[in-house]
Amino acid sequence: MKLELKNSLSVKLLRVVLLSALVVGVVLSCAQIVYDAYKTRQAVATDAERILDMFRDPSTQAVYSLDREMGMQVIEGLFQDQAVRMASIGHPNETLLAEKSRDLEATPTRWLTDPILGQERSFTTQLVGRSPYSEYYGDLRITLDTATYGEGFLINSMIIFISGVLRALAMGMVLYLVYHWLLTKPLSRIIEHLTNINPDRPSEHQLPLLKGHEKNELGLWVNTANQLLASIERNTHLRHEAESSLLRMAQYDFLTGLPNRQQLQRQLDKILMDSGRVQHRVAVLCVGLDDFKGINEQFSYQAGDQLLLALADRLRAHSGRLGSLARLGGDQFALVQADIEQPYEAAELAQNILDDLEAPFAVDGEEIRLRATIGITLFPEDGDSTEKLLQKAEQTMTLAKTRSRNRYQFYIASVDSEMRRRRELEKDLREALVRDQFHLVYQPQISYRDQRVVGIEALIRWNHPEHGLVPPDQFIPLAEQNGSIITIGEWVLDQACRQLREWHDQGFIDLRMAVNLSTVQLHHAELPRVVNNLLQIYRLPPRSLELEVTETGLMEDISTAAQHLLSLRRSGALIAIDDFGTGYSSLSYLKSLPLDKIKIDKSFVQDLIDDDDDATIVRAIIQLGKSLGMQVIAEGVETREQEAYVISEGCHEGQGYFYSKPLPARELLAYLKQAQRTRVGVL
Repeated sequence: MKLELKNSLSVKLLRVVLLSALVVGVVLSCAQIVYDAYKTRQAVATDAERILDMFRDPSTQAVYSLDREMGMQVIEGLFQDQAVRMASIGHPNETLLAEKSRDLEATPTRWLTDPILGQERSFTTQLVGRSPYSEYYGDLRITLDTATYGEGFLINSMIIFISGVLRALAMGMVLYLVYHWLLTKPLSRIIEHLTNINPDRPSEHQLPLLKGHEKNELGLWVNTANQLLASIERNTHLRHEAESSLLRMAQYDFLTGLPNRQQLQRQLDKILMDSGRVQHRVAVLCVGLDDFKGINEQFSYQAGDQLLLALADRLRAHSGRLGSLARLGGDQFALVQADIEQPYEAAELAQNILDDLEAPFAVDGEEIRLRATIGITLFPEDGDSTEKLLQKAEQTMTLAKTRSRNRYQFYIASVDSEMRRRRELEKDLREALVRDQFHLVYQPQISYRDQRVVGIEALIRWNHPEHGLVPPDQFIPLAEQNGSIITIGEWVLDQACRQLREWHDQGFIDLRMAVNLSTVQLHHAELPRVVNNLLQIYRLPPRSLELEVTETGLMEDISTAAQHLLSLRRSGALIAIDDFGTGYSSLSYLKSLPLDKIKIDKSFVQDLIDDDDDATIVRAIIQLGKSLGMQVIAEGVETREQEAYVISEGCHEGQGYFYSKPLPARELLAYLKQAQRTRVGVL
């Protein structure tokens, strides 16, 4: 806070001291002037006595001898003194022997000095003879004009007044400087330090003891102030702790430290608002312990509290995937999973929580196992408000407990059924390869230049013992999530290379095998080594193996993908970009990647005859591939019109049901032989 100069103590002190000094100086000077006036009046009388003493004897002789001429000489002698205005010699009862007078001196200061000294003053001395007769002869009378004395008096008065005031002001200034040095300056320094004090941490910046003032009142004041600041900080800290404690009691569970239901509702309100704006799903999981009352009765309520604390710690381990975690009360907890894309993500989290509970809790030397049932609701499908989602999650959890415990259940039955099937598939997928449930089918790729089969795409199929044939778009994402795609992908590459070797040995030496790579495989560091080993093991010539990568897989990490593609190319494989046009790659990325072929996605090919936009996209992709020197293959060709269009635009190859559906190896071999005979007959 800036102190205004006019309000500062120093200025007020200077004003008071100087005014007081001025008053004192004026009073003392006036007293001195009064005294000087008295001295001046005394000086007039003294000068008169001196003059009378000097002229007494000549005047006595003149009046004794009645010598008028001598008397006038005495009078003239008296008038040599400018102060003498009138003089006379003579007996008071007789005619004066001699007398003379002159006008009062006209000075501009008489109006001031006359009231003080008088206008004129008269003095008389008797003229007597010598002893022993001492005869009286007459009087010598003089009148003195005070003007001359008045001028001197005024000059002295001015000097006295000015010097007195100046001396008083000088003394006042000295006193002010002493006071300022000893008091106001130290106070200013203390105030400067006070302004630097942090109100939240008042004792952090203590007031320093001023040098020379350690033992006086200022030192005592500083010490007392520092003690007061420390006390304020202690009290403030205690108040903040009390406020924080009250806030935590109002918003957080006292036992576990997790947010309570009220705080969860506030957090979930914000999560729902943010997710609704970007149109993302939110999952709310209500976790209820199974038979927790029985555990309390068996082991004591203290052990139950320790179990709840341990459970809260295990739930916190999932905080990286959670938007919020709270205790609803008793043995119920709530977890909020924000920004999810598919319901299975919530199912995975629920299953992970149930799996975590498989490990026992150690409490007071006892191993206690907990079981839980989880109810799951989804935003926006199950509700668009916090109250609805929490209420339905708790209802779902309660309902699930009445049917079967130690499980999770979605609010919507169809979603719950889908998640359970997905979980079963994921579990069975881990054993599918060992149980020989996978097989490959092959679809031919036709060259439009000479209408012959130049390539085969290997496609994996899963024949589930209960669900039958499971489409790849269902189990491949599951394999990518659980990591089994690496093993499955290597098996596909091995089977495809083995089959290609057989067909080469049967005379189809120009045949090329295309194999799809998942995004996980593409970024696997061992993939180039695996491909190189397979090409050597099955003695496949360079460029006979074509690896297809998706556009979106490439764009996830373009620099790493480029390095892996270069390594694959060095091993002798061709690189094709699959599903082109469905992603977001740019021309600059395509130019920087080591690609040999562009595969037009079937979603554009199937409607190109009826949809001008799809036809334009197909034409643009073909022209782009040709400008970059790449081969272009159309996927999903099903009609002669589609084939005619892509051929007219300059497409190099085609693949689709118009030529053949995916076939087992034995049936495809027959297809190859038939195609070979047909081509020979044409030639």
